[in-house]
Amino acid sequence: MKTMKIILGIGALSIAGFFMVAADHIDAPAVKGGTSDITDFYAFQGEDTKNIVFVANVQGLLSPSASNDAMFDESTLIEINIDTNDDKIEDWVIQAIPREGKMYFFGPVKPTATGLSSQIETMGITAMVDISTYGNDAVIANTNGMKFFAGPRDDPFFMDFAQYTEIIAGNASSFNETGSDTFAGTNVMSVVVELPKSMIGGSGTINTWVESKTKQ
Repeated sequence: MKTMKIILGIGALSIAGFFMVAADHIDAPAVKGGTSDITDFYAFQGEDTKNIVFVANVQGLLSPSASNDAMFDESTLIEINIDTNDDKIEDWVIQAIPREGKMYFFGPVKPTATGLSSQIETMGITAMVDISTYGNDAVIANTNGMKFFAGPRDDPFFMDFAQYTEIIAGNASSFNETGSDTFAGTNVMSVVVELPKSMIGGSGTINTWVESKTKQ
């Protein structure tokens, strides 16, 4: 088993009901623009209401030209953590790690280790999808009743950063009714997993967060 240790703090912590989102763009200077920089984490009910979807985005503010060459870092593990009993400790994990143009998924599986260190849980459910390339159709894998995607996508987060700066400076009191999307035209590298809610159990309310971890 390979051991991965966290190099970036928790990207997001959410209570996943029907839809939750958290975002963290531009800051985190130690990893700004790096392959482990988490920008967004989404958890929401699928089109099939028996399913839940997790979306972890990294490498924000990619221009279209940069998106052509953007790659997931093979030394970085993206780990989605799921707490089903509200003790703030992960009961299940879904792990994603890239290798030679493919994204390999492990889980959902009960983790061997919790907290800052992780082992790649190869004894659980495994799946693989070809990493989609910029400008081409999305490649989606269907395995064990789950769906998987990995690759570049338009940044879905909306933020009028210029107006936010004006508010912080005291030059404005609110956002404009029609704002300007600072992230328009930029992309992220996305990892998406959809699975039946029954695979993670729990009472229907979960805590979920994402981490990026690197091999030590």
